Amino acid sequence: MADDPRELTLYVQSKRAVTTFYRAPSVTAAGSVGVAPVGVASSAPSSQEGGAAVSDSAVFFLSDDQSRCVAMAEELAARRGYHLRVVDVEKVGRLERLITEHLRGVQTFPVLISPLGTRLEGVAQFSEENLAAMMPTELKCVRAFSYLKIRGGDLDRIRRLLETFPEVRELHFLTGDWDMMVVLEFPPSSANKRRVLDFVTDRIRGIHEVLDTSTVVPEYSVTKFLSS
Repeated sequence: MADDPRELTLYVQSKRAVTTFYRAPSVTAAGSVGVAPVGVASSAPSSQEGGAAVSDSAVFFLSDDQSRCVAMAEELAARRGYHLRVVDVEKVGRLERLITEHLRGVQTFPVLISPLGTRLEGVAQFSEENLAAMMPTELKCVRAFSYLKIRGGDLDRIRRLLETFPEVRELHFLTGDWDMMVVLEFPPSSANKRRVLDFVTDRIRGIHEVLDTSTVVPEYSVTKFLSS
């Protein structure tokens, strides 16, 4: 496995087929008839009949399901600053040492392997949520967590009121010393610890039923979720 902590390897398994196709002849500088180059290289000999060439060549096809998984992984890797190395096991050979070490026990492809050895196996596992968990990234916003102590009252009304604030992303009702935990989110361009605490004291503490608050503002945050 690569030493780069932001490099992942995606193993796919294509299907190998042999196709016979026509290639138009070309005339060399000496005037002899040759075969025009084509996009797919052929290791098999070609034959000329009536000035034309027929060639057998190996072609590798990747299923649409696997192609979709590759596209999803490449898109998310580019957004989150990861390098994705795609390896076709049919082209490099199943007996290659690197392949046999990392794919032992694999039944279905594609397989995405992280530098830590965690992996996604099979088309069904390739969701945006699972890919994001494999490629955690720094949060692009500022989040804070505020604990609230609430006096007896209409909790549904307090909940509806808190939900009207754009900065409130989640509400969690608790048992114990605190009655509720509120997850706050602010855009990075204008957020800092002072603004977060101003919002808590002015807007949340301004609710009549809120008796006390205690707010945590992380210095650094990483997310495994898609929205950041």
